[in-house]
Amino acid sequence: MDAIKALHERISCPRLSAPAPAGEVLANIQKAAFRAADHGRMRPWRFLVLEGDGLVALGELFAHAETVKNPDLSDKERQRALGRPLRAPMVIVAIASPKANLKVPEIEQVISTGAAVQNMITAAYAQNVGAIWRTGDYAYDRNVMDGLGLRQDEKIVGFLYLGTMEFTPPPAPEVEVSEYFANWP
Repeated sequence: MDAIKALHERISCPRLSAPAPAGEVLANIQKAAFRAADHGRMRPWRFLVLEGDGLVALGELFAHAETVKNPDLSDKERQRALGRPLRAPMVIVAIASPKANLKVPEIEQVISTGAAVQNMITAAYAQNVGAIWRTGDYAYDRNVMDGLGLRQDEKIVGFLYLGTMEFTPPPAPEVEVSEYFANWP
């Protein structure tokens, strides 16, 4: 798919099933991360790829985080937390892993990690792989971060759910871009 077409038409797909991307398709998604804007070529990120038992373990982490917040968690709420990662056959956890650098502040490194995820989700779309970038409370929960082995200075930028689209989502609504851009001064 043409790059401009992918950038203009990319949409998120919340309903994903097996198979997950593999082989060259997955490699293309992963390589796309490394073309993100990255001041100083620091590559201030790392990624965890979860499939199968890894998704089940992530669900356990989510359920544990819910139980810590609410010790009286209902079974229905626990089951919902357990099932969240199972909405796709693959989840890639995108982690901002800042490095000490006097010229590149931490915020730029976190933004760069976000740019890497955006490249990955666009590369997925360009190859007809369904994808959705999720965050939510779990991305900011210390129990989840600790369970995934994050250092104290690392942050989850998102959970990239990948798989086969169960349906083709409708195109995103057109936006009047002139409402968001202005010449200055």
